[in-house]
Amino acid sequence: MKIERLRPELHLILLEFGQAYLWDDDGELTLVDTGIATSGSDLAAALGELGFTTADVRRVVLTHFHEDHAGGAAEVSGWGEVTVLAHRLEAPVIRGERPAPAPDFTDEERELHRALGAHLLPPAPACRVDRELEEGDVLGFGGGAHVIHTPGHTDGSIALHLPRAGVLFTGDTVAHVGGQVMPGVFNLDRAEMLRSFRRLAGIDAGLACVGHGEPVHDARDALTATLSTL
Repeated sequence: MKIERLRPELHLILLEFGQAYLWDDDGELTLVDTGIATSGSDLAAALGELGFTTADVRRVVLTHFHEDHAGGAAEVSGWGEVTVLAHRLEAPVIRGERPAPAPDFTDEERELHRALGAHLLPPAPACRVDRELEEGDVLGFGGGAHVIHTPGHTDGSIALHLPRAGVLFTGDTVAHVGGQVMPGVFNLDRAEMLRSFRRLAGIDAGLACVGHGEPVHDARDALTATLSTL
């Protein structure tokens, strides 16, 4: 586990597999994604290193149902007065009411998926979803976090835009690997995901907190530059 300070109120937590973001509103904490099912202890340790406790977490926002994003949610949901939020299309999968649809892999993605060991990740335990989100909802952290429905990676993938802070949480619609900003892989519908990527590129954000890789500075320019190569 490694912690990277992005802003005084925002930290990136690098986990055993995957990553999460921690937003601090004067001691009231929001987690965006939770890593895999074994990530609870690392998330708790990260909170301790930052001077918080698990009881300070008030909400968990899941960008989508994949096990490296929602896997730790079941454990975190039991920490105290935690509200778990996800898009309404993701909620049945996260709750375990419906099986997770498999990505439509390209041949290259299938090899990458195996090389990363993603096929060996523990499944995400079923977790309650307290609030089902829709496009246009505004969440009570970061001065108002606007929910953007970004289908393609999964049907109910979301991004979160914090206009006052100039921050955009992209989920897996955007990745930043090896210094390259790129659309996400392992999608249900790549064409739909690219439409969502294009939409995110039009948002005025100074910092994009991506699903995998380092956050992207000058996010609007960086995502727009990537679009020109697609």
